[in-house]
Amino acid sequence: MSEFDLRFSSSSVAETGSFKLLELPPDLYKILEGAIEHASQPNLTIKGASDEDAVLCTTDKTYTVRSVVLSNKVLVVTRDPTDDPGDDPEADVAVAIRDQLGEILELVPSVPRLHKLNAFLKGREYDEGHEDEDSMSEDEGGKKKPRFTYEDARATIQASDAELDKGLRDRRILILKGELRPLAPSHLAAILELLLTNLVSLSLPHTAAPVSPLLAALEDDHDIRREVARQVMAWFGRIAHDGDGPEKWEMDVDTVVKEVGLGILRTYKNEPVAERPFLEQWKKAVGDTFEERVLLTLLSGNFLTSIEALSDPPVPLLTYFPCSALPVDPGARFAELFLVRPRWKAEEITPFLSDIAVDGKERDNLLLKHARAITEPGGVWYTARAKYNA
Repeated sequence: MSEFDLRFSSSSVAETGSFKLLELPPDLYKILEGAIEHASQPNLTIKGASDEDAVLCTTDKTYTVRSVVLSNKVLVVTRDPTDDPGDDPEADVAVAIRDQLGEILELVPSVPRLHKLNAFLKGREYDEGHEDEDSMSEDEGGKKKPRFTYEDARATIQASDAELDKGLRDRRILILKGELRPLAPSHLAAILELLLTNLVSLSLPHTAAPVSPLLAALEDDHDIRREVARQVMAWFGRIAHDGDGPEKWEMDVDTVVKEVGLGILRTYKNEPVAERPFLEQWKKAVGDTFEERVLLTLLSGNFLTSIEALSDPPVPLLTYFPCSALPVDPGARFAELFLVRPRWKAEEITPFLSDIAVDGKERDNLLLKHARAITEPGGVWYTARAKYNA
């Protein structure tokens, strides 16, 4: 067994606090192992402002960096940098204590923290009247707001590039000359209905519609900029070349039908709508070709149900209630939900937790922490663990 002379480094005082131990989850270990094997640089980024918890981002995942206190100190030791073994590799080597650690850093999978986009993009909405607009938007005082670009978002939003791109797509945020501009819901609904109408009028298959005729029809007849229409088409389907032929658009029918339904549902935020007339209005908006794809489950997490008990028979009602408008903090999210409704069925509350939980396991842990499950003949109900006052 080899013996070493263990001593404190001559620079141990200066080096105190300069070392950190990071525990790697298996998937991140594989990334680093592959990078070492192929002599490549892994794409890892630490993100977070001074008032935020740090996160580590890969190309497609986000991890929260947490500190775990150790019961015993861990010594960081290396060969003493001042030691020179000369030409004899068998010479005794002194080992220097460079630092003493009382904690390790662990990485926990986390949902991307995209909520700050709402603050950065407030007042930058792109609407129908902006089709010819190239200037910066104005604040309440009439001053020009600086542009908030895609690169700005990459630098400030705590999310991987893949999660950021998905977040921009899901939030219907355009990238125009590098600047991020949320597309107004009413304008988005109008563009989608025009796309559906032109598919029918031009006799184009929704599974492989030529992109150029659709862009031309929206620009020539309705003044919809091509770059705007093209991004909308990419949000709601896939644009690809058909061999050496022209680009084709394969429409994601359910996503389009859902967005059209949301556009109608948004008008019923303050006053509920009867379920049956709503579904009829929704089917009419998507047309005969796609009316069979209209399903209320597509809108899960965006509405509350109630019953108009005075009607005979009782009429089910819907009210627009999007989970995207709820707090991102889990405790505040549950407080808001239980203020709106003191009892929730399991299948009713889970859609409103999908954006704050990485997976079903974390969602179940949140329910266990913030709610109390009650099993009744009609199924499982959740009530608040804490008492919330409206």
